[in-house]
Amino acid sequence: PEHYPECQQQTRLAAAAELCRSGKIAADVGCDHAQLACRLAMDKSALVIASDVCDGPLEAARRTVSECGVTNVRIVKSDGLAEIDFVDDVIICGMGGELIAQIISSCRFLSTDTRFILQPMTRAEFLRRWLYNNGFELLEERIAYDGERGYTVMLAAYTGVSQEIDGLFSLTGKITDCNFLRKIAEKLSKNADGMEKSHRSAEHAKVLREMSRKILDRASNCELS
Repeated sequence: PEHYPECQQQTRLAAAAELCRSGKIAADVGCDHAQLACRLAMDKSALVIASDVCDGPLEAARRTVSECGVTNVRIVKSDGLAEIDFVDDVIICGMGGELIAQIISSCRFLSTDTRFILQPMTRAEFLRRWLYNNGFELLEERIAYDGERGYTVMLAAYTGVSQEIDGLFSLTGKITDCNFLRKIAEKLSKNADGMEKSHRSAEHAKVLREMSRKILDRASNCELS
């Protein structure tokens, strides 16, 4: 194609594309300009449904599809997964963790072969806990960097078995990037500092410092492995 979608330059979208399976039907939920959908259509997927709830992004998606010259992208107006009957891989990028969980909870075609590729902008710890509480498990997590900022990209599958996870796993999941782990530990340490300076719960600050220490230990182990 004459135009390759810009997500080639956006590492978080590229990382999401890499976690999708070849030859499957995929849905890019909240597709925005459909850059990710077009990349998948060119490189991997048999069919991609690019969906959004707003007309503006859908018009932009149609332009991108036309410019890329792909024929295996279908544009669908949908609030989350409401108008999508079936896909193999569900991709939800660039939303908050709570909204992602809400969208997944309405999935009508859930099976143990369904894969979810998720890139939360906020509340990743909430999303991890929700996934395990609702019968999902994380298969892999990757960290994608755009400049100095890192984003976690999750690959999840449905198991049907509800599980509880501890606070440490909710914060770090299956992340193995030592720099990103250090950033999480640093944030916890700063939160503990703030609690102590404002004379809030000293006990909770102690818990945060202990968790920060464990995450730093994990970061060191990741470097050695």
